[in-house]
Amino acid sequence: MRGLASMRTVLTASCAAVLLSSCASYQGIEPTAALQPVEQYETGRSLPAEHGQWPDASWAASIGGAPLQVLVDEALAGNPNLQVAAARVAAARAVAEVAGANREIKGSAAFQGTYQRYTENGLVPAPLAGTYESDNSLTLNFSYDLDFWGRHAAEYRSALSQDKAAQAEQYNARLMISTAVARAWVQLAREHALRDLNQQQLDVAVKLQHLMQLRLRAGLDDESNLQQVEQALAFLRAQQSSLDEGIALTRNQLAALLGKGPDRGRDIARPQLPGESAVALPDELPLVLLGRRPDLVAARWRVEAAQGGIDAGKAAFYPNINLTAFAGFSSLGLSNLLESGSRIAGIGPAITLPILSSGTLRGSLKQQVANYDALVATYNQALTEALRDVADQVQSLRAAQQQSMQQHAGTQAAAASLKLAQERERVGTTNMLPVLLSQLGLLAQQRNELDSLARRSDLRIALIKALGGGFEAQALGLNRDIAPASTDSTLVKNAS
Repeated sequence: MRGLASMRTVLTASCAAVLLSSCASYQGIEPTAALQPVEQYETGRSLPAEHGQWPDASWAASIGGAPLQVLVDEALAGNPNLQVAAARVAAARAVAEVAGANREIKGSAAFQGTYQRYTENGLVPAPLAGTYESDNSLTLNFSYDLDFWGRHAAEYRSALSQDKAAQAEQYNARLMISTAVARAWVQLAREHALRDLNQQQLDVAVKLQHLMQLRLRAGLDDESNLQQVEQALAFLRAQQSSLDEGIALTRNQLAALLGKGPDRGRDIARPQLPGESAVALPDELPLVLLGRRPDLVAARWRVEAAQGGIDAGKAAFYPNINLTAFAGFSSLGLSNLLESGSRIAGIGPAITLPILSSGTLRGSLKQQVANYDALVATYNQALTEALRDVADQVQSLRAAQQQSMQQHAGTQAAAASLKLAQERERVGTTNMLPVLLSQLGLLAQQRNELDSLARRSDLRIALIKALGGGFEAQALGLNRDIAPASTDSTLVKNAS
């Protein structure tokens, strides 16, 4: 008995060796791209740690208070682009369910009945020969793929990674929509404030035109100065029309972002530009940014899905072994189908060898490897662009803050000039002309300062977007906490 068992072991090992040696080979087909570690990017001087906080989910309220937060929430509930993203998540989840089902036992119930005439000159003996009868079977069928080489497991990992990527992309779409609403809201506030200043400039210019007409009739001035004032008036009136158009278009834009018709934009209350707010960068920015940017998280999960595709592609080079079984009843005629003597049952393996499929298998694996390399390069580029995005917004915000200080100094100087002109006009040492010109100068400076404030608000939103807008992969269960395993070691492990 011991000798017989040893012989069976040797025979089994020999058969396994023959089966494996007859399979196609994927030798030489390996990825060439590598994920770039964030540590290799130098950011200490451009993005220094300032002990700041990462944006949270309610960042919109810190920009525009409750009115802006309400608009953002409405957009996240009704924007069609987010509905598309949600549908993609559902589709990816369904693919994962299908891949998971391939790892389970499959079962089905079947009934088959055939009514036929049996030949008199065949193998069917009398009394069935030459008669009509029905051949019936009622069975429960089962199959199970033993998945020795981990093909279905790899396909399932790939599908789960695609699901994670789709979820991260959905959050990225939410971030895009919410920041677009906030930036349009700031733009609407800017346009309303500019229109008010433009109207004040118009009022002063009309007074200046009247004064210049009086001076011209009195012979105190020439017509060229009057024409310059009238040119300025025409420009300001055109600006007023342009600002009215801009307000209407921005309201339409907000309505579309909310997923509503243009009339919804008309109901939005006039916003006010937010005040100044200190911005400090969070610590460990490059490393933590990997889990804070939904686009980076999605790109990383795409790489993980491609790795699963490579694992599945390599497993396809090995024999596929299925175990099938059935149990039920079979009889000629329906009357005795369910009798105990009609019982049938069977079980057995089915082995598929990819002997003459080398070209197809190698071509498919090369495609998977090329896809992996492309996705790795996409991730590396996304990481580079993410760090550049943060650095750009920080640099622009710092420059805007410096410019704001100079513009504020210019506004103070213009206000002092106007006060001095008004005092001289009051005591009679000058006429109204310097006063009106000083008013126009002050309004021009206020306009520049208003543009600067609006730009700083827009840059704050852009920086919040660059920092992920409150997205946190770990809290949402989207952090990638598994390292990519070697495909060869995976196959060895599954085979053992």
